[in-house]
Amino acid sequence: MTKFLFFSGKGGVGKTSLSCATAVMLANQGAKTLLVTTDPASNLGDVFGQEVSLDAKEVQGVANLFVQEINPHEALQSYKDRALAPLKALFPDDVVKAAEEKMNGPCTEEVATFDQFIACMHQPDYDWVIFDTAPTGHTLRLLELPSSWSLHIEESAKGSGQTCIGSVDALSASKEQYDNAIRALADPETTTFVFVTQPAQLSMDEMVRSSIELRKLSISNQVAIVNGVIPVDEREHPYSSRRWKKQEPHINELAKHFAGKIGYMPLYADEVKGIAMLKQVGRDLEDAIAL
Repeated sequence: MTKFLFFSGKGGVGKTSLSCATAVMLANQGAKTLLVTTDPASNLGDVFGQEVSLDAKEVQGVANLFVQEINPHEALQSYKDRALAPLKALFPDDVVKAAEEKMNGPCTEEVATFDQFIACMHQPDYDWVIFDTAPTGHTLRLLELPSSWSLHIEESAKGSGQTCIGSVDALSASKEQYDNAIRALADPETTTFVFVTQPAQLSMDEMVRSSIELRKLSISNQVAIVNGVIPVDEREHPYSSRRWKKQEPHINELAKHFAGKIGYMPLYADEVKGIAMLKQVGRDLEDAIAL
């Protein structure tokens, strides 16, 4: 298993449940694990029944497991507080206010969010870092940022020497970290990208398209988990049989278009919520696919 696991997929396919179950499984094996959500609509707090914030917090009832939420607005405010603190000691309020206004654009929020993302990838205290990412389009943009931002820094250095969040000189350390992130994401021994999909046409089509886009970013270590498959012992039931007959062609078709390993998770009768249920899902996931 690689140190970094990225769970992604179309909204509503169960990626949060499976990323949480994986995190609980690893933590129960004695590995210090950080679970990070980059999804603004994440229900990570509901799954574990506790508050999740920008600062990593230990999960109650699961030793070795910590959770963290990267919220773009909170990340931006945290970045601005750090960047403006030295100015407040040296300049009048109107100068500080003008500087803050320049930092309110989408560029600063995007970079502030990615700074938090990068910080999670540079956590030496954790054995594994698991990312519960936003729906696929947002995730692709996040993963494209290291390259585009590094290029922006290089171009700014040749011109004005200024970027949307400060001087090039002040960002040299950030550029090095961004370049390291590119290498880590593309290293199959460091990063695994886990697609979660439902056995349905739209969900699988989006997953295959996203897989191709990731390969363009040199992220080739990919696996797929088909979630919500009708269990074998229920396929003779009249209702379940009809559902299985709709699922089976899509499952067979996926193997023709996805080159990585594919695992299958059953449809559960109960909501995946609470530590006990997450442990059960983790055991099933371990049987279904060796990450």
